[in-house]
Amino acid sequence: METPQLPALRSYHSWIANETLEDYSLRYAARSFRRWSPFVIANTALGGISFLALEAIGGAITLSYGFANAFPAILVTCLFVFVTSLPIAYYSSRHNIDMDLLTRGAGFGYIGSTITSLIYATFTFIFFALEGVIMAQALHLFADVPLVLGYVISSVVIIPITFMGVTLISKLQLLSQPIWIAMHLAPFAYILFAHPDTLNEWAAFVGSDVAGEGFNFLAFGSAIGVLCALSIQIGEQVDYLRFLPDKTRENRFRWWAAVIAAGPGWIVVGGFKILCGSLLAVLAIQAGLSRSTALEPIHMYIVAYEYVSADPRVVLTLAAVFVLISQVKINVTNAYAGSLAWSNFFSRVTHYHPGRVVWLVFNILISLLLMLLGIFQTLELVLAVYSIIAAAWVGSIFADLAILKPIGVSPAFPEFKRAYLYNFNPVGCGSMALASFVALLCFSGIFGVMAQAYAAPIAFVTALGSAVAIGVATKGRYYLARQPVDLPAATSDANLCAICGVTYEGSDMVHCTFYEQPICSLCCSLDSHCHDVCKAPGGELQTSRSRYFGKALPHIRDKIAPRMGQRLLKVAGVLFALAVISGGVFLLTYRLIEPGSEQPHLASGQLLLRVFLALLPLLGIGAWWIVLSQESRELAERDLVASLEKLRQTQRDLASNERLAAIGQITATVSHELRNPLGTLVTSADVLRRSLKSADAPVLSELERLQRNAWRCVRIIEDLLDFSRKHALVVSPILIDRWVAQHVAEQEAARPIQLELAAGCRISADGERLRQAFSNVLANALQACETADDAAIVVSTRCEGNNAIICVADNGTGMSRETVARVFEPLFSTKAFGVGLGMPLVKRIVEQHGGSVLIDSEQGAGTRVSIVLPRAGAGSS
Repeated sequence: METPQLPALRSYHSWIANETLEDYSLRYAARSFRRWSPFVIANTALGGISFLALEAIGGAITLSYGFANAFPAILVTCLFVFVTSLPIAYYSSRHNIDMDLLTRGAGFGYIGSTITSLIYATFTFIFFALEGVIMAQALHLFADVPLVLGYVISSVVIIPITFMGVTLISKLQLLSQPIWIAMHLAPFAYILFAHPDTLNEWAAFVGSDVAGEGFNFLAFGSAIGVLCALSIQIGEQVDYLRFLPDKTRENRFRWWAAVIAAGPGWIVVGGFKILCGSLLAVLAIQAGLSRSTALEPIHMYIVAYEYVSADPRVVLTLAAVFVLISQVKINVTNAYAGSLAWSNFFSRVTHYHPGRVVWLVFNILISLLLMLLGIFQTLELVLAVYSIIAAAWVGSIFADLAILKPIGVSPAFPEFKRAYLYNFNPVGCGSMALASFVALLCFSGIFGVMAQAYAAPIAFVTALGSAVAIGVATKGRYYLARQPVDLPAATSDANLCAICGVTYEGSDMVHCTFYEQPICSLCCSLDSHCHDVCKAPGGELQTSRSRYFGKALPHIRDKIAPRMGQRLLKVAGVLFALAVISGGVFLLTYRLIEPGSEQPHLASGQLLLRVFLALLPLLGIGAWWIVLSQESRELAERDLVASLEKLRQTQRDLASNERLAAIGQITATVSHELRNPLGTLVTSADVLRRSLKSADAPVLSELERLQRNAWRCVRIIEDLLDFSRKHALVVSPILIDRWVAQHVAEQEAARPIQLELAAGCRISADGERLRQAFSNVLANALQACETADDAAIVVSTRCEGNNAIICVADNGTGMSRETVARVFEPLFSTKAFGVGLGMPLVKRIVEQHGGSVLIDSEQGAGTRVSIVLPRAGAGSS
């Protein structure tokens, strides 16, 4: 089958093409890239559990609600996170996709999951900011580095490590993990064995927000509300778990150990750290520190290391080193996960992907902005609100993975490719929206203080129940817009993308009905020309394809220019990025020039704010200019690539013409040198056969074979002569149905040929030349059915628009995709005899009539050859 040529290929710059940097941020993690052992991947994933915000959270809920409420809340949350994280970790590890790709196929749809990508990105930069503040506090206390400068250092130092993705992060975690474990456990070992009485003091601590001692349902619910924000941490875990090798019989125990330990098992380590923070906050309060100071992890661990050493310098050094190691270990994970989330979000919204490393820097800049705004002072409020959204998301995805997939309502596999997904799936989008709305109403206090305290659990339960209800009610119809197509080469390790020209594994490829070629999932995501017509009715697909491919090369500008909505989204995204960067610069400037308490206050804040607001229109113009420049550059690249494609096609045509000229020369020589000897050979064989009528059967058989092969050589020469000549058409009106029936009746077929004639129209054609083409196609069908007992041949005619179509279908041996691609190539043949000129001659004759030949074949299932010709009076197709 002839496939339409793409107007231009897509070329990715080096940041995207280099998967060591890109880390398959928008793709299935290829088997060839997953070269690490389960232990290394598990260690890398668990390295991110060093974040000291866990200690700060544990301390905050203990100081507010007391040990009697914080401790059971921590245990319940740990159990909740473990259970809900297990299916997420399994499906991500099993199918080698990150959290965003998993969410697409787990009930949210292709565009619907952009919401969760944004939520996930928010999680990463909030916690990056929290950890950056903790690191800056340590630098300030240890080396007297100003806090603002510490914020910058804690942000910038992460970039080069995260730039290389999991390749460098895995090495960092492998080297730092033993040191971190030893430094973390040492002070608690001293406390446990040397001062066990502190545990009693910890257990007796009463929080500031509860009246009286003992368990309180309101305080317990409020503590859970803060802790539920940690449920999204599984996203960062699976960002690494997707690089696990395939599970085999040999590694299945190590594979499962890695999935459980680094997936839901993170909360075991995390829960221990929360309890450690709870203990240290109580000890810090008892040591005379204020509440805000006691919640700073650097001061927590100063108190902890005071049990190890009596030397203040040693204590400060140990605490600072431990905090710095912890912050680097976690913030490389936060920055890495954020770069993946932003990449997924903007690639779908704008159909543009500048590379993961661009969004890495963008994520860190937003985090720096939050540090300068003082996010650490509003820790409890931020996490309480965020936990509601997080619980709703986890509830929706857990309902799909743990309930709807096992009972068969949703597909057994999480499909992530755009070509097969609806834009929105009501199962995930609807349930999450409903749960978030209900829980936020509860959190606002409308339904009372009890509902306010338990807003996060209410969000999870509502999302879980509504997702199951919507999934069962819709019978899972909104999961797949069309069934995934198994590509013929899907079992091989390398498949060529027709757009970017790079090879990918079969799991990362889709069959694009718009281009009628296999393309990779990233090219599918970024394509802005198809408008998702692959999921539209067939008529709309054909109309869109005709409009797209029917234009000539000079009209590429019309095809490349994106829709205005997409362009405005790009401008909005660039403007947002510029505003974040500018806002960060202005806020950093303000914090650097902010006077101390002993100095008179200057109105610098209002001045900088006014300058920033005045700068916004200029930023808008700059964003528009950047988008237009990018589109112009892309257009110029595509024009160049299209010109190169046209040049290559001209070169191929020239080579084909040279080959045909060589065939003509060979034909002239062969016909001149062999025709007379072959004629003599045929005549002599015939004379001998008649002279030896009484000869033995073997002798007569050999003479017949000699004569038969001589005639075969004569026919080959005639085919060569016929192919090398250019015949002028003698056109006359032909009633297509009668013409086909007549020529089928003239065939000496070994099996009956079924006729289905429904065209009822005329064509203008050279009957003799068209008969030659039709006879070749029919002869091929008969030969394909020679070895099959139940083979059948169907010859049909029909009219479609201005075209009449003659179709010859058989259920014989069929052809491979490679054979179909070369079937019109002169001198190519898979038969034991013949020179491979039959189908090239068919193509030439049909194209002389203004038509085309289409072939649809599957090896072992048969072949369908369609001769498309213009109807009389309709003009050329």
